[in-house]
Amino acid sequence: MCKVLGVSTSGYYKWLNQSGAITEREEYRLEIQQKIAKSFHESFGTYGSPRVHDDLTEWGYSVSQKTVARMMKEMGLNAVQKEKFVVTTDSNHDDKTYPNQLNRQFNVDEPNEVWVADITYIWTLEGWVYLSSVMDLFSRKIVGWSLASHMKKELTIQALNMALVNRQPGEGLLHHSDRGSQYSSQDYNDILNENKMIISMSRKGDPYDNACIESFHATLKKDLIYRRRFKTRDEAIKAINYYISSFYNTRRKHSTLGNISPAEFERKYNRREVELIS
Repeated sequence: MCKVLGVSTSGYYKWLNQSGAITEREEYRLEIQQKIAKSFHESFGTYGSPRVHDDLTEWGYSVSQKTVARMMKEMGLNAVQKEKFVVTTDSNHDDKTYPNQLNRQFNVDEPNEVWVADITYIWTLEGWVYLSSVMDLFSRKIVGWSLASHMKKELTIQALNMALVNRQPGEGLLHHSDRGSQYSSQDYNDILNENKMIISMSRKGDPYDNACIESFHATLKKDLIYRRRFKTRDEAIKAINYYISSFYNTRRKHSTLGNISPAEFERKYNRREVELIS
């Protein structure tokens, strides 16, 4: 019962031994523990005490991060550790490649200035599922993505088209990817050229040239993939779609954004722009 409710057994028995009476202080402590459990589990078990503390502060609770950390330890709530990311690029092809114009300049001042794209893979008992993602570097928001049982160019084209529909960027957007055959294909680059984008590609064999999107895929695996065993591709696809749209973009706190979500970061930017115009 204590595990389900997210309270410590020692606190419960202490309360039980006091002839059924509970003080306001103990009631407040139990409430804090419940909110800690809410923050932790809504983050798929990925938040440590700093981000849980941020949630509690946003919800109007006055408690120190040190107290949150101690309570999480008592409750057995430990954030999952990060895993190293894996390089999946196949650059053995004869298609045209482009120089690296991003040059690891990952801090961007406005939306739709720089998009970065990459592919990763997820294992299910039916076989592999491949995810193609497009991220806006300004907010680290995933603006386009596609999932399929193959790594053909159509996978990346579908993700790119989703991003174009969602964001409708102006001319001169910098699109950065690795040198994989999907991104260097004529069909993919025709779309980039039609939308007057600047094409940039990582140096051969250097994943750190595209570290932000690599980091997102590592976060996805840490938060979701490594914690579950998917029986079918469809099960994995539904879970990943939900993770990106309903958690990563809208709720997951990002340290480089001041511990707010990509969606909230963009909302704050848009409010500032409206205030400046008015």
